[in-house]
Amino acid sequence: MKKRIGMILLTIFACLTITACASTEIQNKTKGTKTENQETTGKEKNSMKTSSGKSDTIVVYFSCTGTTKGIAEAIAKKLDADVYEIVPEQPYTSDDLNYNDDNSRSTKEMEDSSSRPAISGGIENMEQYDRIVLGYPIWWGEAPKILATFVESYDFSGKTIIPFCTSGGSEIGSSAKNLKSLAGSGTWLEGKRLSSGASGEEAVKALGIEN
Repeated sequence: MKKRIGMILLTIFACLTITACASTEIQNKTKGTKTENQETTGKEKNSMKTSSGKSDTIVVYFSCTGTTKGIAEAIAKKLDADVYEIVPEQPYTSDDLNYNDDNSRSTKEMEDSSSRPAISGGIENMEQYDRIVLGYPIWWGEAPKILATFVESYDFSGKTIIPFCTSGGSEIGSSAKNLKSLAGSGTWLEGKRLSSGASGEEAVKALGIEN
């Protein structure tokens, strides 16, 4: 009799163990699915966050220190335009931006004409925009190489591109012309350097943009 009761208890214990393991596995799968969905949503947000579907103008910018970002967002607000930030797949650290280090990431990229840093996300409805305001900082007298990645990724036929740059003192130089050459399409207007404290109204006026 005791043996029989022991067998019953053992069977009940085994069932409880199996049920607990199954429950844990389901929870883990659910957590994994949630994480994957969160990552996907983040990527979609990066590529779609700026598109209102209403404006025919988009302000595109790359900014590591926030200077170009501030002006780009001010321009977008003034024009009631969409905004898209060029986000590198591998973010730049302060060490990457050390211009005094010959081995820093930014230095090596700018010395390599074939360098094309990868961009996270993209503009899925580029065809809706007729006018693109393109902002970037000046690195070694040129636009950062990630701008080359951007302009080579889209067809700018029938679009007007208005470049602007920010810098500690360098002018826009040949950077806009070089980007135009890499793009191979679109009508590129003369680029301008904008001061870091420029308001949206001042920036739009300097670039000759009409609402």
